[in-house]
Amino acid sequence: MIRSELIQKIADANPDLSLKHAEKVVQTVFDEIVEALANGDRVELRGFGAFSVKSRDARLGRNPRTGEAVQVEDKKVPFFKTGKLLRDRLNGKA
Repeated sequence: MIRSELIQKIADANPDLSLKHAEKVVQTVFDEIVEALANGDRVELRGFGAFSVKSRDARLGRNPRTGEAVQVEDKKVPFFKTGKLLRDRLNGKA
């Protein structure tokens, strides 16, 4: 599913909500998740999963084209851990 399909499903499930308002809802949810992660917070959506930020240490990597060693700086990356309900549903247990 892509973003536009999600917006369409929300609009279809809520006839009193226009497509433009459904798009605003989806954008607001995504913006709030991004803002929370940027502030170093954890975002938990019960039954679905949790978003958090993990730090990756600096390391020595390789350029795949030339094989040359390159220094990769430390960075923060988003991380998603599925919730139990989602895992169970994917594995046919719920």
